[in-house]
Amino acid sequence: MNSVTEIFGSMVFNEHVMKERLPAETYAALKRTIEQGRSLDRGIADVVANAMKDWAIEKGATHFTHWFQPMTGVTAEKHDSFLCPQKDGTAIMRFSGKELIRGEPDASSFPSGGLRATFEARGYTAWDATSFAFIKDGTLCIPTAFCSYGGEALDKKTPLLRSMELLNRQALRILRLFGDTQTAKVNTTVGPEQEYFLVDRELYEQRRDLIYCGRTLFGAKPPKGQELDDHYFGNLKPRVAQFMHDLDQELWRLGIFAKTEHNEVAPAQHELAPIFTTTNIATDHNQLTMELMQKVAARHGLVCLLHEKPFAGVNGSGKHNNWSISTDRGVNLLEPGDSPRENAQFLLFLAAVIKGVDEYQDLLRISVASAGNDHRLGANEAPPAIVSMFVGDDLDEVLRAIETGADCGPHDKVEMRIGVHTLPHFTRDNTDRNRTSPFAFTGNKFEFRMVGSAQSIADCNTVLNTIVAEELSGFADQLEEADDFEAALNDLVRRTIAAHRRIIFNGNNYAREWVEEARERGLLNLKTTADALPHLVSEKNIALFAKNRIFTEAELRSRYEVLLEGYCKTLHIEALTMLEMARKDILPAVLRYTQALADTALKKKQLCPALSCGVEEELAGRLSTLAGCLYDGAAGLEARLLAAKECGDSRAQADHYKETVFPSMQGLRAVADELEGLVAKEFWPYPTYGELLFSVR
Repeated sequence: MNSVTEIFGSMVFNEHVMKERLPAETYAALKRTIEQGRSLDRGIADVVANAMKDWAIEKGATHFTHWFQPMTGVTAEKHDSFLCPQKDGTAIMRFSGKELIRGEPDASSFPSGGLRATFEARGYTAWDATSFAFIKDGTLCIPTAFCSYGGEALDKKTPLLRSMELLNRQALRILRLFGDTQTAKVNTTVGPEQEYFLVDRELYEQRRDLIYCGRTLFGAKPPKGQELDDHYFGNLKPRVAQFMHDLDQELWRLGIFAKTEHNEVAPAQHELAPIFTTTNIATDHNQLTMELMQKVAARHGLVCLLHEKPFAGVNGSGKHNNWSISTDRGVNLLEPGDSPRENAQFLLFLAAVIKGVDEYQDLLRISVASAGNDHRLGANEAPPAIVSMFVGDDLDEVLRAIETGADCGPHDKVEMRIGVHTLPHFTRDNTDRNRTSPFAFTGNKFEFRMVGSAQSIADCNTVLNTIVAEELSGFADQLEEADDFEAALNDLVRRTIAAHRRIIFNGNNYAREWVEEARERGLLNLKTTADALPHLVSEKNIALFAKNRIFTEAELRSRYEVLLEGYCKTLHIEALTMLEMARKDILPAVLRYTQALADTALKKKQLCPALSCGVEEELAGRLSTLAGCLYDGAAGLEARLLAAKECGDSRAQADHYKETVFPSMQGLRAVADELEGLVAKEFWPYPTYGELLFSVR
């Protein structure tokens, strides 16, 4: 296969394949499930399973797996072969409808936050027919949801699917009020931009912190970093270009809409952006993208780093979640219309988003909370931890006019004239982009820029779908009872904008003044994961999720425990890694260099007592002092780690790691990084930032 169109989707059991291989009635029934959200007809499972098996074997597959997304944030799979033994000692290849619909992986060792005891091992995976099966590494992968024996969601997909169904129901109620009787389905769509770093594998394998933690725990700033802005959109290095070429091939075979690739801000940093697709499928595709990035990098002698902040003082990596709402008839409900009625509909959906983001700003912050993302948010490379919305000057003028009752005339399109006759003229967009905003309107979608590069986009989209659906439900309740729909609609939009204007901010989110202004507006500033997580189980948020059947209270509290435990364990692993590196590598290296300096001084004195040894003496003294600080810092960090065991509940432990362990880690790092600048290259035990960031050519 040479052309992209031949390669694309060649390893996916998509609609084209289904239509060719399934009986017409079976195909129609399955398509109704996929497109209209109808309940799956279990009677067709055997037919679909047999067709899947035959197709997969023709593609070289020998096994199948239920591919799911537990609360670890990565994917999981248990492989079974198609092999079925016969009495005569031979074997046939078989795959039943029961095996397609349901799997039974061991659920005891996945994070459950108390939903399951260790001895309660049974869990189920259930086929998600709305996401196409695919072949990966010779195995037929069937996207599934994952639940416990009692039916509790143990994964990230189940809540996402629930939220999509919820938003569909409430959006259809609104559309019916506007006289739309044709739309049968409303979906949210997402295009997640994925940022990542590529470093040389040989250098990576010399860094225990990268291996264990995904980020460097020590490292002095190199002479050159990103200061010249020469890497951003720069010419691709040959190894990087070949990696991107091979990655595209792999992604296209799996039907993943990889579209844009370029160098990002920091040296060794890059980005891949796909075309929009339905949120459920976009989530599956993004998980596959992260997995394939790492596999393809290994083939090229590279390592793909997906941590949000692999290098201190260097631009971190995010995952911009471009989110919108569309109908099955191709109408984007977040795009201003051409008629007053279309614009009224747009403004009502926009008002629901504004109200939802304001009332549930804590949930949006929690949806991107992790120990890794705490390093990135607010670091002049990502939005701050304060959630706000950017709508642009033109739309803000419209909203203010609605709020005050003032007139707001139409805005003429502005033609761009660059001042060179040979360059084409084109129409300027209605608004600029605000790269500092956490949640920015960009014309027909919102770009949620707070998501971390290693995170699943299921969490933030579950929250977005749920909070917007909740507001649409409230709007529908009011408008369905209104005697005068137009008057009620206008009043509802006006009141909503007035009540929730505080969440709209079109300025510089990096400015220090914004922090104070946000506080005065009553906006939350949840700087760390430990600060944010307790809000997840507030009365307001439990009520939201329980009412809309996204999470039961038990499911929500389980996620609270899983997230707290993940935060504590991440910092614990990092602290232990720092202790090992400081004591076993850095301190011995400093002592060896100090000894070399002392030996040099002694030999100089022996050769000629008049020779000056001032340099050796001063440097050795400085190194000795810092070595003592490093030793004491490691002892202090170890003591604080031991004290963490004495904390009561998981929240107290998270606070201890935030307030005590992490500052000790920062102090130990500061000493080690100062030592790196003093110790000779041949003595320093690790590749430096300069070597890592500029290793791929």
